Amino acid sequence: MKEFFRTHKHIWVASYAFIYMPWFIWLESRANLPYHVIHMPLDDIIPFCEYFIIPYFIWFFYVPAVFVYLFFKSRKEFYQYAVFAFTGMTLFLIISTVYPNGHLLRPMEFERQNIFTACVQFLYQADTSTNIFPSLHVFNSVAAHMAIAHNQELGSNRWVRGGSWILMVSIILATVFLKQHSTVDVVGGILLGFVLNQAIYHTDYSLLKEQRRQRQVRRRPRRGMIA
Repeated sequence: MKEFFRTHKHIWVASYAFIYMPWFIWLESRANLPYHVIHMPLDDIIPFCEYFIIPYFIWFFYVPAVFVYLFFKSRKEFYQYAVFAFTGMTLFLIISTVYPNGHLLRPMEFERQNIFTACVQFLYQADTSTNIFPSLHVFNSVAAHMAIAHNQELGSNRWVRGGSWILMVSIILATVFLKQHSTVDVVGGILLGFVLNQAIYHTDYSLLKEQRRQRQVRRRPRRGMIA
């Protein structure tokens, strides 16, 4: 065990759970308090479809699986993925704290009863319809897919990359077809994901730092010059 922690010191990142979980549980405890209703006309057009519970539940394995893979394969990419995911999750917590939100989209009853509607009923009981913006199901799906796409081994495998893309899209669709989220939440999750993707995977901070240093050097007065 000591050897494991010595060679995998980046496991400290998991301590973020001690920040996220208590905060999220506290937010959920406020579900009975007044909140801002999030709604778009498009939400009323999208039908309820219980079969999307399958990709919705797969999310609970998909996102952690990418963490586990990168934890053992690439410390740098593991940190990138962690920064990506935890930044968005923290922003979600802050938004939900200062702007309590929720929706009124869930069906009062199901037109049919089957194992899928039973699973949806379980989901509704376990998860309130509050604290929905931006959708973490959407955001973390984008984060997981981007981590896969930027990994040399996984990203170069068209089956893995294509399967991840299909799963990401299926999860995003599931959030609205299960009436778990408004389309506003989906758009917010996607936009946040793409902003962080640009910031983490497509921004050369060493170059920006060097450019800043050069600008500072040019601004310094030369020796011997009269002020």
